[in-house]
Amino acid sequence: MTRRFQAIVPVRSVILGLSEALLATLALLASMIAFLGLQNATLALGYERADSQVALVVVLFVLCMYYFDLYDLNVLHNSREVVTNLVQSFGTFFLVLACAYSLFPSLRLQQAVVLAGTGTAAIGALCWRQLIQHASHWAAFQERVLLFGDGPMASELSVILNAHPELGHRLVCRLSGQPGPATDAAASPSCDDELLRLIDFHKIRRVVVTLGERRGRLPVDSLLDLKEQGVLVQEGSELYERITGKVYLDALRPSMLLFSPAFEVSTTTHIFKRLLSLAVSISALLATAPIMLLVAVAIRLDSPGPIIFRQKRVGLHGHLFTLYKFRSMRDGVDAVRAAEEGDERVTRVGRWLRSARLDELPQLWNILRGDMHLVGPRPFVPEQEEFLRANIPFYKLRWSVRPGATGWAQVNRGYCTTLEDNADKLAFDLFYIKHFSLGLDLLVLFKTVKILMLGRGGR
Repeated sequence: MTRRFQAIVPVRSVILGLSEALLATLALLASMIAFLGLQNATLALGYERADSQVALVVVLFVLCMYYFDLYDLNVLHNSREVVTNLVQSFGTFFLVLACAYSLFPSLRLQQAVVLAGTGTAAIGALCWRQLIQHASHWAAFQERVLLFGDGPMASELSVILNAHPELGHRLVCRLSGQPGPATDAAASPSCDDELLRLIDFHKIRRVVVTLGERRGRLPVDSLLDLKEQGVLVQEGSELYERITGKVYLDALRPSMLLFSPAFEVSTTTHIFKRLLSLAVSISALLATAPIMLLVAVAIRLDSPGPIIFRQKRVGLHGHLFTLYKFRSMRDGVDAVRAAEEGDERVTRVGRWLRSARLDELPQLWNILRGDMHLVGPRPFVPEQEEFLRANIPFYKLRWSVRPGATGWAQVNRGYCTTLEDNADKLAFDLFYIKHFSLGLDLLVLFKTVKILMLGRGGR
């Protein structure tokens, strides 16, 4: 479970979020003491629900930071982007807090305390992130890594580790696993003795095995000795998944799929997933019924044609089902081709529906019927699915779970237009299937709300 959690949510992001929550709490408490005095602040915290008031401010503060990507490790090393997003997060925080106070007046904290406390927290967070950015380049805060193996995976991991020191790994050596002399920090042959020498010389703490063909090349005894000495020996594909959030397709083997429990999902998980989809779809249908009525009227007034667009899609085990959406294109046009920026097939109302993702609302009926889950791989039309199945290895694995209205691939990458794009999207879908859990579903839903609120990705 720990490995799955690390593969889905980077531990450094969690630590950063918790540390900034603590920073905001301390800033608010200090602000209360400054404005109310120590005795009055203590009484307020003990008897006047000030602890709940502080908790509300801290939770909203951290959520706004998250929704503006301030816990994304790729953003952390860009100082300009951090400052810009922090300013946007701070402005949004006050709007959200004002709405919360209108709904729950009893949780209102004194205005001066909020302004001083959150202002101090924002400045503190900016300084804290600058410190973390500099510290991420210090050798003392980085785990020293040796890549053992050659091939595309080793090359990709080398690029990622060198480009992102904030991940906490420092690539020191890369060895091909072939007999011969070895040199540091470059792909080169090695033997058992040389491997052990380099690990001892460079104080390596993690050996990542990226060998394509291991028969006769994997120094099992040496690696076992290293493991006994406390050196972490890790599969290259495991590290790749943890830092990218997707499966390395070229590392998949039929034996892994046949004998590994990684792609198996328990019946209990399926039941709870179905119950979650039912609960959300029923609640959402009731809550959005007035909106859907207005959308239906707008479509009817804007252009001729049906209000609901129906299209066959590929579902569980390759079975076809009818997908329902609000029509966003002119009636009679080719709707199979993926939408592009400024697509002339899209109607005036349809353009607005797509940007707000309101055209997807009728899929709640598909979820209620059991054609789809709330979260899962996005279903495509049969012609597209057959083309991709014929050209991308292991593509049919997407059909082993029910498709979803949103998914891990949807929240991690944009539209797919090429075969390479779809192969990359499959890597995210297989990661989702491999780490299938309710926790991952909730994270996808959380990220989906973030995308919808910020208006990202719609066409």
